[in-house]
Amino acid sequence: MKISLDGQTALVTGAGRGLGRAIALALAEAGASVVAVARTADDLESLAQEGAGQIQPLVADVLDTAFYAQIEAMERLDILVNNAGGNKPMPMVDVDDATLDWMLDLNVRSVFKTAQAAARRMSAQGSGVIINMSSQMGRVGSPRRTVYCLSKHAVEGLTKAMAVELAPSGVRVVSVAPTFVETPMTKTMFSDPEFSRFVLDRIPMGKLATAQDVAAAVVFLASRQAGLITGESLAIDGGWTAQ
Repeated sequence: MKISLDGQTALVTGAGRGLGRAIALALAEAGASVVAVARTADDLESLAQEGAGQIQPLVADVLDTAFYAQIEAMERLDILVNNAGGNKPMPMVDVDDATLDWMLDLNVRSVFKTAQAAARRMSAQGSGVIINMSSQMGRVGSPRRTVYCLSKHAVEGLTKAMAVELAPSGVRVVSVAPTFVETPMTKTMFSDPEFSRFVLDRIPMGKLATAQDVAAAVVFLASRQAGLITGESLAIDGGWTAQ
């Protein structure tokens, strides 16, 4: 069963690198016209070159109120992938106010505001899919990730509440919840044998997710084949949260 997103417009935040980049490319390959959002122009330019004319770069900051106005002003928006986010692992007792505020602003406030702007655009046209990037840490707890877990539990709750509220407008809202993903950024983390063992011992399938694993799930959830799926979170975690 071939998934086609031909004729649809998607917006992906945090699209310059890692998961966001893989997602933008996968949506473009499925036929969508993709607006790729990141703060670094060079990353977006190279992404657009890879996207074979299907990817339009947009240099913007997801914490900037002007960005939300740009979303509402789009002629059409069929798919939002609310992917931008970040983490600063540290013991809970050491979290300072600046770190707390930064993570809550990026992982919760910007996710809400971006989704809110997209919901206004989609409700006006009577259709759309909002896909929030969550994490397995939105279902469980983990040491040194207290604020990250807090923020991703918030994303899971937001997804459910938005799904219920927006369903009458023809808008679906879902989330994806990956385990640790193999990217250039996480490579240094897994060079620590103790940390690597901590993670892999908790994944029954014994391996990390890839960016392509997550991107494939996003493409499916954005498609007509997932037309009755809303308010749900798809775990891509090799069984971590099944235990």
